Amino acid sequence: MLTVKTPDQVLAILEETFPAKTGEETVPLEKALGRVLSRDIAAGEHIPGFHRSTVDGYALRGADTFGCSAAIPAILPLAGEVVMGRAAPGPLAPGSCVAVPTGGMVPAGADAVVMLEQVEDYSDGTVGVCAPVAPGMNMIFRGDDVTPGRLVLPSGRRLQPQDLGALAALGACRVPVRKRPVAGILSTGDELVPAGEAPGPGQVRDVNSVLLGAVAEEAGGDCRLYGIIPDREEALARAIDTALGECDLVMVSGGSSVGTRDIVCRVLEDRGRVLLHGIAMKPGKPTILGEVAGKAVLGLPGNPVAAFFTAWLFGRFLVSRMMGRRARRYTIPARLAESVEANHGRSLYSGATLVREGEEWLARPIRGKSGLITTLAATNGFFHVPRDCEGLPKGARVEVSLYTVEQEE
Repeated sequence: MLTVKTPDQVLAILEETFPAKTGEETVPLEKALGRVLSRDIAAGEHIPGFHRSTVDGYALRGADTFGCSAAIPAILPLAGEVVMGRAAPGPLAPGSCVAVPTGGMVPAGADAVVMLEQVEDYSDGTVGVCAPVAPGMNMIFRGDDVTPGRLVLPSGRRLQPQDLGALAALGACRVPVRKRPVAGILSTGDELVPAGEAPGPGQVRDVNSVLLGAVAEEAGGDCRLYGIIPDREEALARAIDTALGECDLVMVSGGSSVGTRDIVCRVLEDRGRVLLHGIAMKPGKPTILGEVAGKAVLGLPGNPVAAFFTAWLFGRFLVSRMMGRRARRYTIPARLAESVEANHGRSLYSGATLVREGEEWLARPIRGKSGLITTLAATNGFFHVPRDCEGLPKGARVEVSLYTVEQEE
């Protein structure tokens, strides 16, 4: 007989039952944002490939400026000028200088750059340096960023804009990434109509299809929507079979409450096994987890708020795990602006709006009837109250998990 599991037990079951997926593909650099690297990326060359100036000024030997000042400038002949995008003139002779722009190549023989503002041009082929510069000042040296063989980006990293910049600097035009797991999304219910239609009496728009698909995509996966499935076992069985044949995991919303509409369990039992039916959490207690031919099937509540929390906690965990990553939460410590009632043996997950008050954040729990998705849309994140807690008083400290794209651990 299946027993109700805690959220932590559910995560342990997911980790034990469904191994990481390691499929790989290469994508163009400009399409790699948000993808997960499948290999370590090491530098194959020095970056930068030459000594560069960080200021507009004059490249010279630092020793030629020692002891100079505005009253007694170091007089140096101007030996030439560096042009952007071209090699610097030949080796710099001792006691001379060349004009160099920001980012320009510093010639061999020079070991410092003096800023333009600290130099007086006498217009006779010489300049006066009015402040000393030490060797290395106002320069980036060859290989200061990376040297050949150095690890730049590790396998398993979810690529961010700055990572794409680093890859461009390395000349990586195509990037090896892990294939995105595809989540098949099914909404069940005779009362549902597509989001673009006006609901009639007793009908509601299908919220969960786009909601669950967005959770999967934000976690780094792809989604495939299978539309609204009638509350008939044959129709649901066909839809699940199709989704399992085309996707890496399936999320079904609706049909997971104990009762006459409880057909998801029967469909899963006919094709694989049911790993759990019920989680000790609020919202989301009637969640189902099944396994068919090595693929996960999550049966989520039809209540959009409950579906969101269970998908956010467990669906995104699966998507991340299939790419060899572990989903991570970003949290902000806050104090409760209002008291929170007891959970009656279930872990409570409540959306919260964060408000700055002095040096602290206040978390205002959402107050509204079950299933009102617009109340959740007004929140910044959520906090968790343990199942063995009798409730939390106003002013209690909580960790608010933010709704944001997670980074790798």
